Amino acid sequence: MDLSIVDLAPVPEGGTATDAYENTIELAQLAEDLGYSRFWMAEHHGMADSIASTTPEVLIARLAADTDEIRVGSGTVLLNHYQPFKVAETFASLDALAPGRIDLGLGRATGIPAADRALGTDRQSGDPDADHAEKIESTVTHLHDGFPDEHAYDDLTLPRSADSVPEPWVLGSSPSSAEIAGQLGLRYCFAGFIRPSLAERAFETYRDRFDPSPLGAGPDEPEGMLAMNVACADTDDEAARLRATAEASYKRLRRGVVGSPPSVEAAINELGGVPEPTPNPLPDGDWPRSISGSPETVRDLLEQLTDRVGVEDVIVQNIIADHDDVLRSHELLADGVGL
Repeated sequence: MDLSIVDLAPVPEGGTATDAYENTIELAQLAEDLGYSRFWMAEHHGMADSIASTTPEVLIARLAADTDEIRVGSGTVLLNHYQPFKVAETFASLDALAPGRIDLGLGRATGIPAADRALGTDRQSGDPDADHAEKIESTVTHLHDGFPDEHAYDDLTLPRSADSVPEPWVLGSSPSSAEIAGQLGLRYCFAGFIRPSLAERAFETYRDRFDPSPLGAGPDEPEGMLAMNVACADTDDEAARLRATAEASYKRLRRGVVGSPPSVEAAINELGGVPEPTPNPLPDGDWPRSISGSPETVRDLLEQLTDRVGVEDVIVQNIIADHDDVLRSHELLADGVGL
C-alpha cells in the first residue's frame, strides 16, 4: 500500500497562518523522510482563521523548495472558481520549478456564500458546476498542448520543464466525479471522509466509464486512490481519544460552526465521552467517515477499505488538534503499513 497526505494547514488555537504553514512544512518534510508518496494541500476559502490552506499553488511552491523527492500537489484546486488556462499556467510553472514532482488535483465545491460571491461563483444558477467536465478537459488540454491547429488556443504556450507536465487527478465524493475521471481517462481520488457510503459505487462507475486519455494525460488502466480521515496512536483506545477531535469537528460542521479543531478534552466534553474504538474487522457495509487505531489496527482497516474499492493507494487526512500528535500519528501509520 502506498500512503500520501492531504493537509489543510489548520491554524493552532491562538496561533496564526504563519504557525500553520510552519507546521505544514514540518509535516511535509517528515512525510518525505517516512516514505509517503505525495503531499497535497487542500483549498478552502473564507475561514482562514481556522484553515490557512486557501491557496494551494502558493504552498506547493514552498513545499517543493523545502523537500527533495516527494510529489507535491493540490487536493484540490476548486476549478469552479477559476479559468482553465490560468490553472494550467500556474501548475506548469510549478512543474518547471520542480520537474516531475507536481500533482494537479482538480475538483469543485461551494463554501461560505460570501466567499463564493467574492470569488465570482454564482450560487444562484440552477447548476453552477455544469461545465466542470469541460473545464477539467480544457485544463488538461492546455497542459498537454493538445488543441488542434486553427483552434483559438492553439498558439498559447505555457512555462515548461524539459520532460514532464503536472500529473492531473480528478477529485470528488460522488459517482458523477468518478464518471468524469473515467470518461477523460484521468486518475481518480475519492474523498472517503466526505461521503464514505458512495465509495464503492463511485469506483465502479470510474472503471465502467474509463477510456484512456487521447492526450496521454492519464494511465492506460484505471488508477484510483482513497482519501480517509485517520488517527493513529500506540493503542486503539488512545487513537479513539484522538479521533474525538474529528468527530466533534464533524458535529460542529453539521451545525454550521467552523473553527480551529477543538482539543481532545474539549471534543470529549462536546461528544459526551470518548468515541468507541473503530471495530476491526469493520462490519459488512460499514463505511466510517473517520477511523482510528494502533498501527496494526489501522493497517487492517485500510486494507479492508481499499479491498472493497479495488485500489492500493490511500491519502490520509487527519483532524487532530495537537501538532505533535499529528506528526506521531503519521509516523505510526507509516510504520504500521511498512513504508
